[in-house]
Amino acid sequence: MERELPTVNIEGTEFLVDVNKLELREKDNPNNTISLFEMRDLGNHNGYSFEYSLTEKNIPSSFISGETVTISLPELVTLDPEGMSEKYGVPLEMFATRSDFDLMVDQTALKERLSGLLPIVDIAGHPFYVDLRMDMLRPKDDFLSGGIVFSKIQDYYVDGKDKYFIPYNPKKHEFQEIDFNSVTEIPKDILVVSIPHESALDPIGYNRKHGFDELSNLKESNLKSHFRAGQVSWKDTGIEEAIRENKAKSIKTSKGDKPIKRKGPKL
Repeated sequence: MERELPTVNIEGTEFLVDVNKLELREKDNPNNTISLFEMRDLGNHNGYSFEYSLTEKNIPSSFISGETVTISLPELVTLDPEGMSEKYGVPLEMFATRSDFDLMVDQTALKERLSGLLPIVDIAGHPFYVDLRMDMLRPKDDFLSGGIVFSKIQDYYVDGKDKYFIPYNPKKHEFQEIDFNSVTEIPKDILVVSIPHESALDPIGYNRKHGFDELSNLKESNLKSHFRAGQVSWKDTGIEEAIRENKAKSIKTSKGDKPIKRKGPKL
């Protein structure tokens, strides 16, 4: 039997407190939700606040005008201690000294990062340090490698997945550019790997680099010490189409036709 979720009344409207989805959900209109991450995090056990539209029963959109009020909410450990205890595996008796931040952010990973340890990404069996001060993933114990420089792989970022899909040379432990305008076969000994965005790999380092509070958004970013890069199939990169076009272009050129110039697709 599912546990009945607690509710909070906001200006006469009942909202369910869903700690698993980290949102408030209108009891009589489940499609109307307010994400925890759309609210201002007041920190220091002070809870959250947000502007609330009496018309929309939500954070006001820019398209609808009307009366708004500022809503203040306690932390989730207060709104739904049972749910937070179940989700994060912390006994209720410990909640007197615990905040949402204490439960939602991996405290071991946080302590390690603040002590200076860099997160590590395993790419095809080799560890890389996430070194945002050097703007790169730096391979461990390989000083001859060029590594993976973030400024060089921006064209390989996939918005919908919040990841980079990059060609990777496992022998040299580095990013390897592919010329989509000339490639006529799938490169041998090259892999395509997926790597999270810098803000996910090292949110503290990312905050420092961009001048934010170093602890900003850690509840949302899911701080981790170790990652493993995924492997991407070549068929998901667009290279097969590029190969077909380049071969066709080569045949036309050999017959004396003017070469076709085109911009190569991104991975």
